[in-house]
Amino acid sequence: MTHATLAGAPFVAHQNNDLYLEGVKLADLARTHGTPLFVYSKAAMLSALAAYQRGFAGRNARICYAMKANSSLAVLQVFAQAGCGFDIVSGGELDRVVAAGGDVSKVIFSGVGKTRAEMRQALEAGIACFNVESEAELDVLSDVALSLGKRAPVSIRVNPNVDAKTHPYISTGLKGNKFGVAHERALQTYQRAASLPGLQVTGIDCHIGSQITETTPYLDAMDRVLDLVQAIEAAGIPIHHIDFGGGLGINYNGDTPPEADALWAQLLTKLDARGYGQRQLMIEPGRSLVGNAGVCLTEVLYLKPGEQKNFCIVDAAMNDLPRPAMYEAFHQIVPLAPRSGDAVVYDVVGPICESGDWLGRDRSLTVQTGDTLAVLSTGAYCMAMASNYNTRGRAAEILVDGDKAHVIRRRETSADQMAMESLVR
Repeated sequence: MTHATLAGAPFVAHQNNDLYLEGVKLADLARTHGTPLFVYSKAAMLSALAAYQRGFAGRNARICYAMKANSSLAVLQVFAQAGCGFDIVSGGELDRVVAAGGDVSKVIFSGVGKTRAEMRQALEAGIACFNVESEAELDVLSDVALSLGKRAPVSIRVNPNVDAKTHPYISTGLKGNKFGVAHERALQTYQRAASLPGLQVTGIDCHIGSQITETTPYLDAMDRVLDLVQAIEAAGIPIHHIDFGGGLGINYNGDTPPEADALWAQLLTKLDARGYGQRQLMIEPGRSLVGNAGVCLTEVLYLKPGEQKNFCIVDAAMNDLPRPAMYEAFHQIVPLAPRSGDAVVYDVVGPICESGDWLGRDRSLTVQTGDTLAVLSTGAYCMAMASNYNTRGRAAEILVDGDKAHVIRRRETSADQMAMESLVR
């Protein structure tokens, strides 16, 4: 596999037959810190962010990192120091924003099931806005805000019934999805919000899905949202900001999503043509900022030939990398030091006692036991979704900055896992 075809290039690249992330040889990290091991490129994250920043140059826009993609504190710190806000979906994520030095006044709270305790926490912290996802939530949020002597700033998430053409588990903008308020109910919902004493309507929100690789769904969704802005304001309810969510895809397997600046050039042209170009804009990218910045290193434990399948058994598993098991997702898998010789087609699988524990199917590899492989594009929805299934400790994490490598999470032990448990005496 050549430099040009590596997902994550140019930050992931072969040099002298060894795989590097920025200026750090990945084999050295595996040898020093063990495997499985997640390694992230700071330069890759900032490069992805820069595309959005170029796209919004001269505009009144705020980029809020959707931290559910990767909520490691050092990753959040990178975006906080770059001036980003944050899109959160839990009180725990708000705690992480604070711990990472993020600006709480730039936080947007999304999610369909906010609890009263989380609402109180966010109101007391002084977040920018709640993205409300149901009429029932409006009533609860108003009650909580009044109990604190406050008015909660709200933006209603509208479901525009636009097909994002992505995996059904990560599609969020269709009528059959659990997210948002139906397009047809949006005006009535805004009128309800405006009537509640504990709420202050500030904006409108739309998010149609994740890993979107086409421009058309965004353009269609924008048209439907702007139609609603016009109707809502005609009813006497001003909309101060327009939040278009995130969802832009990355390259996993030759995917060719538009660059963020190119996408927003088209969207802003439409926005200007409809007379809304000067509104405050908010967006919530996640995967597109961190996905291609990460690699997961894993050791080949055994090679197991079979009549129908050959298996390459590695020490990373579905608890470390859940996306293949959950979505049948594809990640490129490459050796750190390519070998000469004939390749063999393997299913790359982990040690967990589940048939769903696989990282890659039908991969042509030239490997031996003891080799280290890199699973690419693992910066998003991998470590953030990792678990302790089979009492496996979660992996260590490294942040690479040029030729320096910083440990940002130590490897978890079984003692760490059991520290919160107790026997019955």
